[in-house]
Amino acid sequence: MSTTLATVITGASSGIGEALAKQLAASEQQALVLVARRTDKLNTLAQELKTHHGVRVEVIGLDLEKPGAYVELLKAVSDLGLEIDTLINNAGFGLNDLLADMPLDRVQGMMQLNMVALTELTHAVLPGMRARKQGRIMNIASVAAFQPCPRFAVYGATKAYVLSMSEALAAEEKKNGIKVIAVCPGATRTEFHDVAGNHGTLAMKLMDTPETVAKTALRSLKCGCPMVVTGLLNKPLPLVNRLLPRCVMVWLAGKSVAR
Repeated sequence: MSTTLATVITGASSGIGEALAKQLAASEQQALVLVARRTDKLNTLAQELKTHHGVRVEVIGLDLEKPGAYVELLKAVSDLGLEIDTLINNAGFGLNDLLADMPLDRVQGMMQLNMVALTELTHAVLPGMRARKQGRIMNIASVAAFQPCPRFAVYGATKAYVLSMSEALAAEEKKNGIKVIAVCPGATRTEFHDVAGNHGTLAMKLMDTPETVAKTALRSLKCGCPMVVTGLLNKPLPLVNRLLPRCVMVWLAGKSVAR
């Protein structure tokens, strides 16, 4: 069976993932594969995209927090006769709490989803992209990647990993025609904050929309940028992190998510 190139978006049922799916369906004719746990939301979105844009959209219900789930995802994509040309690792979550007060299984799940599954999927698609001399990988990091963040100690560390790995991979694979980008949004109006328990924090008062984040992310991916910070208020953060003492940035980060 011949294969068709496709864009795979994890965490596509809402927020930034949903916004990316809508914008890609409107601007590209590549087949889309939407991945998340909630298939009801995915099916509704898939039908909307098919109706309005005439693109092929497939749905895979899968929890990537489960160890080894990436194997199931890759097999499901292959069984659909599709080959991954663009991988968008958007699935992830954070928890606003002191590390000592978090259930260990949620900490482990966060690390599994935010880092391990992302790395496994990225590693798996690289051989095919190298063979075709083309491919795109977008990893959703966060402005929390730039400094330690009290109450988000593990989440911030996972996103620092995503940022560092993505920028290094972009340099490694540029010669092979593969574009890799780490997207670093600030607080964004998504369900992330419901899961994290961020309501009432300063961060919630300074939010971008998922549509704005997606637009900036896709534009930067097209340009071949290895990293982009989305949102005008967030743009100076990498420079500010270099100028201010580390302890000051940690204090500010903690204040932004204090409840």
